[in-house]
Amino acid sequence: MTQEITRSCRSGYGMLVLLLVAQIVSIALVIEMPPIIKVPAALLAAAVFISWFGFFMVNPNEGKVLQLFGSYVGTCRDPGLRWANPFYAKRSISLRVRNFDGSKLKVNDAEGNPIEIGAVVVWRVVDTAEAIFMVDDYENFVSIQSEAALRNLATSYPYDQHEEGVISLRSHSGEIADELRKEIHNRLSKAGVEVIEARISHLAYAPEIANAMLRRQQATAVIAARQKVVEGAVGMVRLALEQLKAQGVVELDDERKAAMVSNLLVVLCSEQNTQPVVNTGSLYS
Repeated sequence: MTQEITRSCRSGYGMLVLLLVAQIVSIALVIEMPPIIKVPAALLAAAVFISWFGFFMVNPNEGKVLQLFGSYVGTCRDPGLRWANPFYAKRSISLRVRNFDGSKLKVNDAEGNPIEIGAVVVWRVVDTAEAIFMVDDYENFVSIQSEAALRNLATSYPYDQHEEGVISLRSHSGEIADELRKEIHNRLSKAGVEVIEARISHLAYAPEIANAMLRRQQATAVIAARQKVVEGAVGMVRLALEQLKAQGVVELDDERKAAMVSNLLVVLCSEQNTQPVVNTGSLYS
């Protein structure tokens, strides 16, 4: 595995002055000196001319990968005008933080429901040698592996939480984002890429089941609400019976208690206003 070697290159400003003086002197020697001196002077002028191709510019948050006849020499990260061996091949690679906004993917969740999911990945190159030499195109590698990790994550969790304690894509966004970042980072670390953040940017049921899932969610919400109402009504009935007994307002046998409980539950659990019916006779008539 090829890992980055940080290489410090000479300042280009000092070499600019040095080469300019050397070029002028070598040309003057070729013109003014005797023939026996002209040959080495001409060689010197040619060497100085070739040295001019050693200048290169390094922008902030950028690295220059240096190669000599195919062999990796090192990476220069020092910004500014730099000079190195003119025979070095120099390739720029950005070290800036970048975003990958993936397209919407259609996959099945852990329960087999078709869903649409998309993610945003924040990443940067931390090892220029691995980014250049370990993969053909590291930017394309980031996009493909990010989508592959997102597909794998979506098939591992259900869309919605139907049981207590179950992690789902919709209800546990923080845990899902951490898991997604770890999985993408593991896939991209071999390419010298660090994943800073990954989060789901789009999550929805597929259009063909969206209406059915919406009705299911509405039914679940209605059931939960009715369950809460019934729990409250039972508590209120129990409290009413206990208060009547404690204060000695009236003595009720089991049949009258059952009738009272039935009437109170109808009043408390009904979705519409109830109309009272006054019984002027006996309960047993």
